[in-house]
Parts: sequence; structure tokens; C-alpha cells
Amino acid sequence: MTVRKSGAVRAIALVGPNGAGKTTLFEALLHAAGATERQGVVGQNGCVGDASPEARAAGQSVEMNLAGFTWLGDRYALIDTPGSVEFRADADHALAAVDLAVVVIDPDPDKAILVQPWLHELERLGVPRVLFVNKIDQARGHVDELLQALAPVSAAPLVARQLPIWKDDHVAGFVDLALERAFVYRAGQPSEPVGMPEDLRDEEAAARFHMLEQMADFDDALMELLLGDETPSQDTVFADIVAETRAAQIVPVFFGAAATRNGVGRLLKSLRHDAPEPDEAAARLGAEKPGAWVLKTSHAGQAGKMTWARVFGGALSDGAELMLPGGEKNRVSGLFQVMGQATKKLASAEVGDVIALGKMEGARAGDLLAVGAPATGTIAPTPRPPVFELAVATKDRKDDVRLSGALQKLLEEDRGLSLVQDAALHEMRLCGQGEGHLRVALERLRRRYQVEVNTHTPATPYRESIRKTATQRGRHKKQTGGHGQFGDVLLEIRPLARGEGFQFIDRITGGVVPRQWIPAVEQGVRDAMEKGPLGFPVVDVAVTLTDGAWHPVDSSEMAFRTAGRIGMSEGLAQASPILLEPVEKLIIHAPSASTARITSSIANRRGQILGFDARAGWPGWDSIEVFMPHDERQDFIMDLRSMTQGLGSFETAFDHMVELAGRKAEAATQKARSAA
Repeated sequence: MTVRKSGAVRAIALVGPNGAGKTTLFEALLHAAGATERQGVVGQNGCVGDASPEARAAGQSVEMNLAGFTWLGDRYALIDTPGSVEFRADADHALAAVDLAVVVIDPDPDKAILVQPWLHELERLGVPRVLFVNKIDQARGHVDELLQALAPVSAAPLVARQLPIWKDDHVAGFVDLALERAFVYRAGQPSEPVGMPEDLRDEEAAARFHMLEQMADFDDALMELLLGDETPSQDTVFADIVAETRAAQIVPVFFGAAATRNGVGRLLKSLRHDAPEPDEAAARLGAEKPGAWVLKTSHAGQAGKMTWARVFGGALSDGAELMLPGGEKNRVSGLFQVMGQATKKLASAEVGDVIALGKMEGARAGDLLAVGAPATGTIAPTPRPPVFELAVATKDRKDDVRLSGALQKLLEEDRGLSLVQDAALHEMRLCGQGEGHLRVALERLRRRYQVEVNTHTPATPYRESIRKTATQRGRHKKQTGGHGQFGDVLLEIRPLARGEGFQFIDRITGGVVPRQWIPAVEQGVRDAMEKGPLGFPVVDVAVTLTDGAWHPVDSSEMAFRTAGRIGMSEGLAQASPILLEPVEKLIIHAPSASTARITSSIANRRGQILGFDARAGWPGWDSIEVFMPHDERQDFIMDLRSMTQGLGSFETAFDHMVELAGRKAEAATQKARSAA
């Protein structure tokens, strides 16, 4: 029998793809443990999970949900995570800190690939895990087909703990292979023990032996028993299951239907026996000393900043002084138990508990808050490069300052978001993990901070250059009362190779342009390059100042700057201006089954495939390198996600500029002229 540390709280995460039923299982576990009076139905009042306005509007989890319960004397913190790839960043720091993850998946073998990103991340973090095949009442076909489809996506062997009992083309119960006992489902009630069906005895024996063989790969003593045709004791079997699950050597597989609570009680028993103590998660994080690991932060209106954290190393009391990694000290001002959207004030929290800390300014997700000397965690989150962006601006200019402050709070609590201030395009761009992700962020902006914004697709950062060399005189002469203005320059303007930028060369002899005013000529040239004859900034040109004239009274720095601007503006128009568009290099990650469709889409977007290879560490995935025009890439993520069941992602960076001609060039130029 497993011995538990008194008072320690174990943290369990529910993870898996969108639509698998994680939040339904979240509600079922809470009700089965007696934490709620009735089982909440997702999307309806009384549901603990997905109760925020944004989750209700989106019809899916868009942030973590947290709740706690006590079952058979043991305390648990239950974390329900978003399934959509667009909102996964919200759980990045929480996953590293849990004791065990329940990976929830649909029984359809065709959807097995959807669980791979979650399994891959848990494997990277070293988090023990079990698999719960939900909606088993909707299963069609043999469960072996599902396990065979799942096997390639898991680094650890998937060990079926149960054998489904079929009746009239649906699963009516299960055989527990460790206990060697049969149970039938009863909707909303614990499963009922029954005698072993005679027609299942041979299949049960074979399935149990296969389970033991898988476990024996990690236990020499068990292997010797099997080789000697000896039957291991039940205690031996359970001890091996516990040890190998905690060591993440195997992934036990359970079946059930969360909506009717079928199989939920058996899952609870597994959590009780198989989930490790908080000490193991603390060791992974480097959090053995007293303190707390920050899972996420949120700004809750008048309540101010709330910091969700897991307690490690010792009990934590309200008013305790915690030190941030940088050495700053902060005192806990309020300690709260979290149950969905509701909070309850606490005097103290036990080891392993997941709670909210009030007014912990300066704390960020992934910080290790220490009692005593500052400490730093040992686990870094997976990078979340942005794949979609929108230009945002306030509807009312008086809200500009409020917008800036509100966006900083949103960025602090959601590491999937980022902000770009583009001075060249005069745009502020909000960047995120997809269109739905930004839609939710903007809704939070409106609801929490009462800031209304206009959005539009960001402008493409076109540039322009020239094809041929031109020589142009720039002359500025103005006579008014008193001193006039006079500057005269002769400029030779020639194209440079792509990416060479701008060169200014001074070839003045004889003092025809006094030395002190030559920098002003260069500045005037640069002024003209900010917007060329096509309406865009000019790049890849060389300008040589070859001649000029000055007046001893009327010449000045401003006069020569104006002359340089005039000469450059007129010269560019005579040098066959061309439009350039930015091309980015993308590294696309997607399941191999989607590669053919993706390459076809790339061609339709004027992309150039550079090559592709198997994605390292991801069986059944490809990485495709391409060049794609920035304008075509803007909404590419939508097509990519539709072609990959929502799994595809990419990394992107500017690579080079290419000439753009034809209708697209005409449309871009006309748009720039209309805006001007």
C-alpha cells in the first residue's frame, strides 16, 4: 500500500487535443470526489470550468481552469488546460510543475496524431502521464486499432490497464487487467462488479500477459517470473505499475466516458496510487527549498494582480516574504484557494497546493519565488513564436495611454502574445498564436479595461529601389526680405545589389559645396528616401555628390538639406523605380500526411520550397523550409491549421527583398498613393 506524506497536495493536469472532453472530465472528477453537488455541463451555468465570458463565447477552453478536491483523505489540485494549439502557452509553466498528467483523447484512431504534441511536451519535461480514452461509449472498432495508432506518437510504451466489454456494438464495461475483475458501467454511478464473461477469458489472459510483458521490460525480477511461467502476485503487479508510471517508463491507458462518469472512479483510484509526491516535481524544477513556482499571472479588475503558484518545500502562510529571482522582496498579501472563477481566502497553504497569491508585483510565470535567498528554476518553456498578427489602434485617441498599460498586462499573463511597435509603418501590431487567440485577447481588452480598438491586417513593408543610374541637379533658391536661401548640388544616383542598403559618397573638389554642409546634403537625400516615387521607403541605392554651388550670404545647412532632398526626389523618378516586396524564410512543422497539401498551398502562395526532412524527435512529422512573400504569409496559418487538423505551426524570419511587378505591384502602389 502506498504511503502518503501527511497534508501534501498532489497536482494533476488534464491535457490533450481540443474536443477530447477534458473539461467534461474535469467536472466529472470534481463531482465524483464530492467537490460539487452536481456534475457541471460545459457551457452551462454551474460549470466550474470554462466559466469565463471569453471561454463561453469561444465555446472552448481559452485559459487554464483550477480546482481542488479531497478524495479518500488525499488532497488534489486539478488543472484543466486548453486543448487548442492557439492557447497552449497558458499552460506552459503549469505542466512542468504537476505530479502527473492525464492525457485525454478521443477513441477514433484517425485522431491519434492530435495527442502527439502533448505527449512530446510531457516527455520533454519528464512528467509522468496516463492516457484516458474518453467517449468510449462512442467507440467503433477494436481498441487495439486505437492503441496501434497511438503507439508511434508516444516515446514510452502504452500499457492498456483495461479490456473493454462489448455489448450490442457498444462498450458496456471493462475488465481491470491488474485486478482480473470485470465491471459494467452504470451512468452517473460507480461501475458494478460482475463475473468474468466466459467469452472474454482467453482474450483477458492474453491482454494481461501482454501488459506484464511490457512492464517486465523495466523490471528484471518480473521478467524472470514470466520466463519461468510463474504468475506474479497482485502486490508485485501493482508495485510495478506504480513505480514505472512514476518514472514515466510506461503510460497506462484507461477507458471511460466523462459525460456519464463511466470509468472516472477507476481513474481516481489510479491518481491516488500512481501519482508521485510533490517532491519529484520540485526536483525537476529545482524547487526543493521552501518557496513557490509561478504557473501564471492574471489581472482581475479591482482584485488587481493574482499570481497562481504551486507551493514547494514547506507550508506557505499569508504575509510570508518571498524573494523574486532578481533579488527583489515581496510580501504575500492574500492567499487564495481557487475553484474555477471563485476564490476563498486562506491562512496558509500546504506543500504541493496550487493557490493564488495577491499583489505579488514583479512575479512572472516561470519564476521561482523563494523563502530566503533568490532561486532560479531549471526548466525553460517551449518557444511560442507568433504566427498571426493584427494592427491595432484605439477608436478614441484619448485611450492611447490606457491601451498601452492594458496591453502590457495582457502580455504579462499570456506568453503567447507579443507586441511590435513599427515606426516605419506607423503601426502597433499585436502578435499571437492564431486568429482566435487574438480575438480572445482583444475581447479581454474590451471587457476588463474598457478599451475599444480598431484592427486591420498589418501593412506589408514594401520597399522600392531603382533599375538604372541617373544624374540630377537639386537646386533650392528662395529670396525673401533679408537673407535668402540658396543650395545647389549635383547627384549621381545608381542602384546597388539587393541587401546592400545605402551609400553616400562625397566627391566634391574645390570647395564648390563647403565641407560643413555636406552632411546636410546627405540628410536631405535620406529625407527623400523615406518615401520614393512609388510611395515606399527606398533601399539599395548609392548616391554620389559630384558638384554644386553656394552663396556666401544665402547658403545654409537647411538650404543644402532641401537641395539634397529635391535632387534625390527628382532623380529617383528618372532612375526607373521598382517595387520590392519582403520574402520570409519559413520552417513549417506538420504531420507527414499533410505534406503534399502543404506544398501545393505553398505554390499557390508564390512560395518556393527549399527542401524538407523528417522533423527531429517527432516521428511521423516533417519540417519544410520555404521562401514565401510576406504578403502571402499573413494569413497562411489559417490554411496550414485547416490542412493539419489544427496542429501545424511555423517559425518565420525576414530573408530578402525581391522585385514585384504586375497587378500586385500596381495594386500596392495605388493603395499607397490613395493613402497619401
